[in-house]
Amino acid sequence: MTAPYFFGYGSLVNRATHDYLDPQPARLRGWRRAWRHTDLRPVAFLTAIPCEASEIDGLIAHVPDNDWAALDDREWAYDRHSATQSISHDLTHPADIAVYAVPVERQSAPDTRHPILLSYLDVVVQGYHQMFGLTGVADFFATTDGWDAPILDDRAAPRYPRHQSLTSDESALVDHHLSQLNANLIQTT
Repeated sequence: MTAPYFFGYGSLVNRATHDYLDPQPARLRGWRRAWRHTDLRPVAFLTAIPCEASEIDGLIAHVPDNDWAALDDREWAYDRHSATQSISHDLTHPADIAVYAVPVERQSAPDTRHPILLSYLDVVVQGYHQMFGLTGVADFFATTDGWDAPILDDRAAPRYPRHQSLTSDESALVDHHLSQLNANLIQTT
């Protein structure tokens, strides 16, 4: 029997945001991450965009009993796509692996009314740091488009519902990479 898995490339890489079984590193070929906005959400979010020349690291995890309902609810603004043939992993058993992405026709660039939440970015970077180390964090920033988007500094009062506490070193790591990108941080009002 083939086991169902999902590939996470954003907040799902942070294992503290879910309790799915058998989480482990994986790599998705033919896709690239991007910060986007859609009328389905008030802030920017990460999505995957088809890109033949790209590969992104992420996490795969088992979906128990083929019950996609909870994950589909969490990822409600995304469509689920089969990605089994595009993923490299170390599983020793057959798996059907899905990736969530927003259809391109529903996407637009983030703006000051629909910024990236720093509390969301913190969760993603914390997950990449825990799973892939410093190199993985640098690769996350390098393989993600849309860093010209405004980033709302909501760290003091997080708006992201699955926000996590970061150590001072983790916060400094995020801040360092944003500084390298000359990111446009905006303050909460």
